Amino acid sequence: PYPPEAVDASAKLAGSSLAHPFGCDQLGRDILSRVMSGSKITLFAAAGTVLLGGSIGVLIGAFTGYFGSVLDEVLMRIMDVMFAFPSILLSLVVIAVLGPGNYQTVLALGIAFVPSFARIVRSEFIRCREMEYVKLARLSGAGDLRIMFVHILPNTMTVLLSAIMIGFNNAVLAEAGMSFLGIGVQPPDASLGRMLSEAQSFLFSVPIYALFPGLTIILLVLGFGLLSDGLKNE
Repeated sequence: PYPPEAVDASAKLAGSSLAHPFGCDQLGRDILSRVMSGSKITLFAAAGTVLLGGSIGVLIGAFTGYFGSVLDEVLMRIMDVMFAFPSILLSLVVIAVLGPGNYQTVLALGIAFVPSFARIVRSEFIRCREMEYVKLARLSGAGDLRIMFVHILPNTMTVLLSAIMIGFNNAVLAEAGMSFLGIGVQPPDASLGRMLSEAQSFLFSVPIYALFPGLTIILLVLGFGLLSDGLKNE
């Protein structure tokens, strides 16, 4: 209902009202507007993270799972090293090099998410590469790339879509955590994690300040978790 950065000095830390259903923050900015804007930014970051990490991870997993041999050993040892680091810690290294910001956050988290997608796709390609339909495709003269991306990849989509939903889930939490620490989304953009960080000082005096950003994160995570479970059941 208001611009996320619009300041109303007379409404500082105001409680819930008809004009401001979620109340206002310490600068008099409408929390509902900032939660809506922050949710959009969080979903954008999660989508960018999954798109970047998933695209690179699928390519690595497909080539290593299909061809195996030295390529598999080299790339998967690199993935194992990356996977050994928590995604937040690996993202911190990238942010330290590139600096904080919206696009830097997406890039950092996308790189951190590559190993998980690569391992999932690799295992599916190893499972599928000796199946009858793949052998028939080879006998019919289909090339390796066609077999990989036309015949095998569509048969991994159920597992891959579930992994994407889990990736969205983890990306929402990771982006909120980075913004909470001040190295993710930067002002003046609204961010759910930064709102929680700002609300710490008013947690007991104005608990509504932290309630709605925190509840929004919980609902996003639960929503993507339910989608993932639904895809698994299918």
